[in-house]
Amino acid sequence: MPTSTFDEFKAQTLAEGFDEVLERTWPADARLDTHTHPFALKARVVGGEMWLTVGDQIQHLKAGDDFALDREVAHAERYGHQGATYWVARRN
Repeated sequence: MPTSTFDEFKAQTLAEGFDEVLERTWPADARLDTHTHPFALKARVVGGEMWLTVGDQIQHLKAGDDFALDREVAHAERYGHQGATYWVARRN
């Protein structure tokens, strides 16, 4: 069963071996060109919407949707007209 609060998400992902958990909020219509991160991540969108592009695949993510990325995976991000908020667990 999916976690429903930030504290539950944090406890679950720390138990899975992630070592940093935070909430990120992006402004309306923000765009991030293709980039990578030096950490793996698991995230849950909790407000707004976003589009995550990895290679030729585009995921449209809304509140309640989960996504994950391995370390150093090239991707781009685009946020909706109301921005977006998500919880993210990082494995550094």
